Parts: sequence; structure tokens; C-alpha cells
Amino acid sequence: MATVKIEKLEKLYGAVRALRGVDLDVAEGEFVVLVGPSGCGKSTLLRMIAGLEDISGGTIAIDGEVVNGMRPRDRNVAMVFQDYALYPHMTVEKNIGFALSARKVPESEIAGRVEVAAKMLGIEGLLKRYPRQLSGGQRQRVAIGRAIVRDARLFLFDEPLSNLDAQLRDEMRAEIKRLHQELGRTMIYVTHDQIEAMTLADRIILLRDGEIEQQGAPLELFDKPATRFVAGFIGSPKMNFVPVAGSAAGLELNDGHRLALPASRRIAPGRAAALGLRPQYIGLASGRAAPGHARIKAPVELVQPTGSRAHVSFRLGGVSVLAEVNAHEAGRPGDIQTFDLDMTRAVLIDEASGKVI
Repeated sequence: MATVKIEKLEKLYGAVRALRGVDLDVAEGEFVVLVGPSGCGKSTLLRMIAGLEDISGGTIAIDGEVVNGMRPRDRNVAMVFQDYALYPHMTVEKNIGFALSARKVPESEIAGRVEVAAKMLGIEGLLKRYPRQLSGGQRQRVAIGRAIVRDARLFLFDEPLSNLDAQLRDEMRAEIKRLHQELGRTMIYVTHDQIEAMTLADRIILLRDGEIEQQGAPLELFDKPATRFVAGFIGSPKMNFVPVAGSAAGLELNDGHRLALPASRRIAPGRAAALGLRPQYIGLASGRAAPGHARIKAPVELVQPTGSRAHVSFRLGGVSVLAEVNAHEAGRPGDIQTFDLDMTRAVLIDEASGKVI
């Protein structure tokens, strides 16, 4: 296992600053996921840790040793790439053991380590095949197996599942999670998919324009976002945002509705804000409203079944919002439904700064 300490890390591509003074500590055995939109700097940061990108400023230390000038092969780091990077002329067995062969490890030891890795990944029956004879999921398992046999102190994953279909992505996410539990190694994983981040991470690092916007446990970012960007990026379906203004009793909406808020959460009358509320916290009313909940009657605009649940769209405050409800109770477009809003889960975001109030 390894610790990673990054201080004031900078990356320049000419006049473009891809990373802007990033500070990050990764503990032994931690599974950290770097997530963010395209161009935010997450893959650049990972490649700098691996030694595949030069550092423009700052330091990277692994187990207390600064590795800025160290060659990639001397860092004892294993990396799994998006495109698998398998040798097409080699069998699965040779691909997995290639790094060990290059280091002159005895053949008997290579065979044993390849066999162990293959069993962990369920590909022991594929060792004599070539990459062209494998499915996308099998190829990715081979790429992960190649990292496992190296017995590296740090595992890096650069969007390894982006080329797989939805079902295979689900399977491989579970596989990677299980491997982390079994191996106990420090892992840093890059993805643009926030569902992957929520599923895999001990801690999420959300990057924006080369800087860390927020970091924390998945549920911390889900329930307590610091900014509108975090609130909108984390969670699926995305958080609803409704323009509001402060009032004496709570919030006033553009369509004339008023929503009560506890005195401790109220904002100044007339202050412009956005009310953020996740679809999971908007349901259909039944019985008496719970404390801290609000009720809104509105016609259903759209129903999107997803199985036992359905996403129902209706208008609130002049904008379309989404509720996640029981599919059997969703109704049809045009039906008048009473929606229950859990205001204890709501966030208020300052319109000017984009920060959560």
C-alpha cells in the first residue's frame, strides 16, 4: 500500500493552465475517485502521478518520497488504461505476465502470479487466447490482471470502463470494488461518470477547471454540496433547481407558490436564490405531511418509467422539475397530482456566487 501527497501541483500547456495549485492527500488503502467534466484536469493529474506527464510546478510524493523526476517504471505504480493497451500478438497469459518478463522474473514465479490474478478475475480459461478473441469486458479484465501481477504499491485507473456497454460497466464496477476489498491497495480512479464515482469511491475529488471544487465521502457530496456546480454534477437524475426569493415565512416562487422554511434556514426577504431539491426527495403525497415537508398540486407533464420507479415531470416556479415516484402511482400526462417536497433535504444556493447558503 502507498500514501500519496500532492502539493501545489501545476500543469501548463503553453499558456493554458490544466492544473492550478492542486493539493491532495491519499491515505494507505484508500479508494479515491477523481471526477469531473471533460477538460477539468483529472486525467492529467493521474498521468502526472504515474510519471507520464511532466510537472510544471509543485510536488508529488509517494510514501514520503518526492517522485517528480523519477521514471514511471521506477515508481512501482500500475496503471489501467481506457483502451486496454494489450499486445495483439501475445496470448492473455503473456500479456498479463509481460511486465514481469521484462524484469527478468523467473518463469515459474510468473506462471504462479498470472494464475492467481486470472483466478481472481475469473479468466483462467482464457489464458491461451489472443486479445482479438475476447469481448470488451474480458479485455479489461486482462488489463487489470496485468496490473495485479506487478504487486504495485499504487493502482491508477484512467476511465477503464468508458468503452463498455451499460451492463458490462455495472459488472466491472462490482469487480473493481471487490478487488479493492481483497487487495487492500491504494487506488486512484478517474472517471467522468458520477455514478461510477458514487459506487466505487471511499472519497470523491470533484475537479473543475483544474481545481478541486469539493472533496469528501460520496454521500457528503450528495447531501451537502458546497456549490451549485457540485449539486448539479453529483447525483442521477440531476438535482432540480428552482428560482426563488426570500420571504418572511420562507420562499416565494415565480408562479406565486410559497414554501415554508424553518426560521434557522430562512434568507433575507427578496434575496434571489436557487432552491435545489433532488428528485429522490420529491414524491407523491399520502396521509398527513411530515414536519418540514411541503405540498404542491400540479399537472403531470411527462412520465418516464424506469422499472418499479418512474420519473415524473411537472412545473414548479416556472421551470420543469423531476420527481421520482412509485411507477404504479405515477399517473399520466395531464393528471393533477399532489407532490410532497422534503424541504429538510433542500439546499439554497446564492444566485450571485453559486455557493450553498
